[in-house]
Parts: sequence; C-alpha cells; structure tokens
Amino acid sequence: MAERFERIQASPAYQLVADAIEREILSGRIQPGERIGTEAALVEQFGVNRSTVREGIRLLEQSGLIRRDSSRRLYASLPRYAKLASRISRALLLHEVTFRELYETTMALEVASVRLAAERITPPQLQAIADNLARTEAALDDPRILSELDTEFHALIAEAAGNRVLQLAREPTSLLIYPTTQVIFEGSPRGPSRLLEAHSRLHAALAARDRQAAGVWMERHVVDWRKGFERAGKDLDTPVERVYMDHVMVGGSRL
Repeated sequence: MAERFERIQASPAYQLVADAIEREILSGRIQPGERIGTEAALVEQFGVNRSTVREGIRLLEQSGLIRRDSSRRLYASLPRYAKLASRISRALLLHEVTFRELYETTMALEVASVRLAAERITPPQLQAIADNLARTEAALDDPRILSELDTEFHALIAEAAGNRVLQLAREPTSLLIYPTTQVIFEGSPRGPSRLLEAHSRLHAALAARDRQAAGVWMERHVVDWRKGFERAGKDLDTPVERVYMDHVMVGGSRL
C-alpha cells in the first residue's frame, strides 16, 4: 500500500507558547491593552525555560500582537493595518499574482468602499478628502507626490466606509498599486488631470451622499488606471513582482 501521509513534525516549544498566547488574544479572552504577565510568570505557567518564552514573545512582538512599555512589561495589542498589509503584500508577490488579478480585486474593493462611504461619511472625513484634492491639484507636475496623494485619497474613502474588514482587505493591494501610478503619471501627459477629475467627481458624489454616482465614478477611475497601465506599455498578465522590483526596490522598499 502506497504511503499517503508524511511524518508529523512537532512544533518547537516557543511556537507553541506563541500560539497559545495568540489564541487568547484573538479570542478576546485577553483584551488589547491588558497585561500578559511577566516572563517569569509565563515560564512558570507554561513549564518551559526562559529562552523558550522569550522566543515566543519575540514572534508575537513581530506580528504586533504583543507590545512592551518603557518598563518592559508585556501587553496585548492589535497589529497595525500597515504591518498586516505588508506581510500579505509580500505573500502576493511570492505567489506571482498578476496585474489582471490586482485590477479585478481593486475594482471590487474600491467600489464597495466608496458606496459605503457615500452612506456613512462624516463632515470631518469629507473635509479631509477636500484637503487631499487641494494638495493633488497643486502637485499635478510631480508624479511621486501625486502617487502618494492618490494612495491617501483612497485610504480616506476606505476609512469613511466604516468597515474595518474592507480596510484590512484593500491595504495589501493598495501597496502594490502604488508604484504603478507613478509609472502611469510619468508616461501619460493626461494622467494627472484625469486623476484630478475622477477624484473631484468622487468627492462631489460623497458630498451628495449619492451611492450610485460614487460607484459609477469609482468604476471609471479603476478602469482608467488599467488603460493607463496598458498605455504605459505594461501587460496586465505580467506578475506584479517584475514592475514592483523595477520601480520600488531599486529606490528602497516600501514594504
């Protein structure tokens, strides 16, 4: 009879420590901001040596689930969006996802975000988007700054949507879209003005709380990104890593 299973590999003790603490935090039994306990207390509770506990804690600190205060005491925490998004973005690169996949996902997430934002946006959030528009208009000749403002604009909409799952879901793709916008602005004289028009229309739709118009203009905006990408001589079926490495890693990684 052919063998179907591989031998079971036992997890190292420090990983078991990290997993046990992580389960307590993610289940809500330990709340963000609540003390975890001292290293000595954890050594006693888990019945392992101090180096094992320290290594487990190190893993949790790296993932953002544990933080230390100035006195080195341990507290439960929640990982920041950027830290989670960065790790997922790396995973997308490793899986050689294509720009077509990135485009399809961006379309779904950005349209969903702006439709919710049209219903939920607050006056301060609307003003933040207006401020972004003013800075965008002043930066039309600077592709780098324009790309950063574009990223900020979409992040503001996601925040206004009031859905943390959507915020978390869109961050990894946003990090990978960023370097392509600068490529588009550098290669398309009309790219910056088209961006400003789309953002202005989206701001108007949000101010009017017009869910339908907001969705329509976001769809057009994302399609315009795709067309600009192709006009820049790029292939949608190219793995994201190639353009990412060419235009980001050379000047210093953003991830």
